[in-house]
Amino acid sequence: MLTLYSYPDLFGVADNNPYGLKVFAFLKLCHLAFRHEHILEAKDAPRGQLPFLVDGDQTVGDSDAIISHLITRYGLSIDDRLTPSQRDTDLLVSRMLDDLYWVMSFSRWKDSRFWPFFRDAILRSHPAIAAAALETARDYNFKRYHYQGIGRYEPAAVYARGLADLKVLANLLPESGFLFGPKPSSSDAGIYGFIANIYFYEIDTPLKDFLVSQNIVAHCRSVHAALER
Repeated sequence: MLTLYSYPDLFGVADNNPYGLKVFAFLKLCHLAFRHEHILEAKDAPRGQLPFLVDGDQTVGDSDAIISHLITRYGLSIDDRLTPSQRDTDLLVSRMLDDLYWVMSFSRWKDSRFWPFFRDAILRSHPAIAAAALETARDYNFKRYHYQGIGRYEPAAVYARGLADLKVLANLLPESGFLFGPKPSSSDAGIYGFIANIYFYEIDTPLKDFLVSQNIVAHCRSVHAALER
């Protein structure tokens, strides 16, 4: 059976990392049977990053590579109907979500207004995780933000970047249904991975404050409901 290895759940969301949740949603939308193993240590993962998928004797890392592998290996038709233009849009949305990732991560680990809420939620939901381990992870993320660049900006400038991404997404999504019509595609799994990790969190960051008044919420709830079928 397929096994997905990714970070722990939080606030009722199956993975508190958007990339792991993206793969989780894709597997569910395609009705593929799989085991979901929540881990924190990524040293044995391809390129030292979560999520990764074990499929028989193959281990695949990177959310996009995992989805590509599954589509090819199992002949999945989820994206068959997409036009060349829609596939271009899918790539652009994916790259924009990569940008949004850094703002989301910043809001949890670096912004001192929200870090205590995130830390306490993790410790409350997962007693086996030590507070010291989270502090170590926080120090590591501070270094990542600095070298990526976002850690060199003031919070207002960081959130302005994330809000710009969300505004574009709000403009792209229809009032009902999914990004490319009445049926979900892999693009919707990717969008859900990020938006659910903002919307369902009980932490009122500027990103969530923006979301609650947008059609993005309807999309998030539509995908969430589809995962439970």
